[in-house]
Amino acid sequence: MSQLENIEAIERRLWSSADNLRANSNYASNEYFLPVMGLIFLRHAFSRFLTVKEEIVAGLPTRGGKTRALTKEDFSRKSALYLREEAQFDHLVGLPGGQDRAQAVIHAMETIEADYPALLGVLPKGEYQELDNEVLGTLINTFDDVALKKASGDIFGRIYEYFLTQFADQKAHDGGEFFTPVSLVQTIVNVIEPDHGRVLDPACGSGGMFVQSAHFIEGLNGNPAEAATFYGMEKNPTTIRLAQMNLAVHGLEGQIHKAITYYEDPHELMGKADFVMANPPFNVDEVDAEKVKNDPRLPFGLPGVNKKGAVSNGNYLWISYFYSYLNATGRAGFVMSSQASSAGRQEAEVRRKMVESGHVDVMVAIRSNFFYTRTVPCELWFFDKGKSEAMRDRVLMIDARNVYRKVTRKIYDFSPEQTKNLAAIVWLYRGQSDRFLALVTDWLDRTARELLTTEAPLNGLLAALSALINRILPFLKDNEDAEPLKEPLAELIGVEKTLRADAKAFKQDIQKAADAWMKSPRDNAGLHRAAEAFAPLVETCRDLVKQADLLYKLAARVVEICDKELSSKSHDAWITREVNKAIKALDAARHGAVEQLKLARYFFKQARWLQERFPDAELRDVPGLVKLVDRAEIKANDWSLTPGRYVGVAPEAVDEEFDFEETLREIHMELLDLNLEASDLADRIARNFEELGV
Repeated sequence: MSQLENIEAIERRLWSSADNLRANSNYASNEYFLPVMGLIFLRHAFSRFLTVKEEIVAGLPTRGGKTRALTKEDFSRKSALYLREEAQFDHLVGLPGGQDRAQAVIHAMETIEADYPALLGVLPKGEYQELDNEVLGTLINTFDDVALKKASGDIFGRIYEYFLTQFADQKAHDGGEFFTPVSLVQTIVNVIEPDHGRVLDPACGSGGMFVQSAHFIEGLNGNPAEAATFYGMEKNPTTIRLAQMNLAVHGLEGQIHKAITYYEDPHELMGKADFVMANPPFNVDEVDAEKVKNDPRLPFGLPGVNKKGAVSNGNYLWISYFYSYLNATGRAGFVMSSQASSAGRQEAEVRRKMVESGHVDVMVAIRSNFFYTRTVPCELWFFDKGKSEAMRDRVLMIDARNVYRKVTRKIYDFSPEQTKNLAAIVWLYRGQSDRFLALVTDWLDRTARELLTTEAPLNGLLAALSALINRILPFLKDNEDAEPLKEPLAELIGVEKTLRADAKAFKQDIQKAADAWMKSPRDNAGLHRAAEAFAPLVETCRDLVKQADLLYKLAARVVEICDKELSSKSHDAWITREVNKAIKALDAARHGAVEQLKLARYFFKQARWLQERFPDAELRDVPGLVKLVDRAEIKANDWSLTPGRYVGVAPEAVDEEFDFEETLREIHMELLDLNLEASDLADRIARNFEELGV
């Protein structure tokens, strides 16, 4: 289950509980989210606390039979908050019904502030005194949720955005401001690799860029708090508090100042930042040109000015800021409106100067529906002031609009594997073929491991079928000549026999391939040979999926015939409850086997995606995906930086991987979404009628 799906599993419950505040507090609708976010902060902090506590305890020194006590520093090294018992979420959940929960939450916040003075004045406290004790208890129990405990990634920023949207605080989105999807932030991080120094986000929102940068450093076995210093700017004081909470829950600190970036530069980091990351508001048209015309952060001059004396579009102000903040070797990655890369007039002149600087590095086109609250497409821009001289007049164009996975009817994203494959293209551009080959190796190694793991679920499927047959066998013996049963039962027995034989042969083939893989060289030629060896096994996975699905359908059909056509319920040996339990167990076993088989295919497809497009482990132009463009070609195209203008269209190919059943599942998912929306709309209409007294 993806990060988004984990969060969507609880969003409606969060909203239902939070909406209860409307009738039980003095808060306006756009104020509800702050006390709710405080509880999310405590819940998420406690989850991280528990995650790292086990690791810490295992490594604590022992002397004279006594183990050293846990300290705040132990948790800081693991990028987590140390929580005293009173601040641990389980303590709040376990409070007796009559206890003052507001005071308990306030005390929890105060203990955290006592241990982390940087959070003084940041965490919500007094807001809880406005809440009814029972309502607050309901909220606390809402967040004691299995789905929320398991959610990963920047859920803080995501749920923050969800509440802004649900509370109809549309002002939060004026000027194009909206939460940056985690997969886009990860893509930016993978390209600029912010592993040290000053990391700046001049439009930091809830701090998601900093969180993902910290995860990147952790992935290198580094300590984010020691390796990097985070600087942010944000105009909304409440959002600043949320950003500071988001950083704190990940064991980070940041210098986040209240500022309108167009007119203020509180950190004075021009020419000093090692990395700049941002998702600024798009297409702002109210920036006072007179105030910014002499800003040294605009080295390429002002973009167009309208008759009102305002900058016609603020996109190129932001782009210029990001460029000017970088030091001599700095890198920047940011989200930008897709309109900006081909904008004309004065904006084109600014873009020309940027290209001529030699520091425009990579452009990535992203399809629509990546944003949680907007359907607009966008592009990721990348600067690199440390580019080699040989690459100064070239820009890597990547059109990633055909790279995505569908999470819901409304939302697309990149899978973690897709973000790595896109990063691998950049590695080839930078001459890092070794990293490319290492990633292909990882995908093939994962393929081997997943193939080896298929034995147990396939055996479990066959065992579940045997259990079902044994459960209904007395009835079958008494009705073996029944005409309705003959054909489906014979077909079921035949499919079971074939699957059992195929699974046995499959196991032997997998072991041979796995043994060969262990001895295979990890150079490009060796990896291609290994992929060719795995290919027939992966195709067998697809066949076994079909067999597993057919096996379950036939078994279910046999049970249905017994029930509806042969009156099995009247038979002494037929226990409906036990039969239903057995058929459910068979379906669960089928699902487990199918998912495992698909997992092996999935990782193999990641390796082949890279190998087929870059067979020599070197960068090359791939129609519809990537092209390395020189300055002359960009000039000939009016200095456009739109990837689709250069990469062309991929040749149409037959999709041999088309999965009809998966497509049906997506349609079913879309129908469920529509039904839920219809239900929500009906509830809203009913509430409106009630309020009107109709």
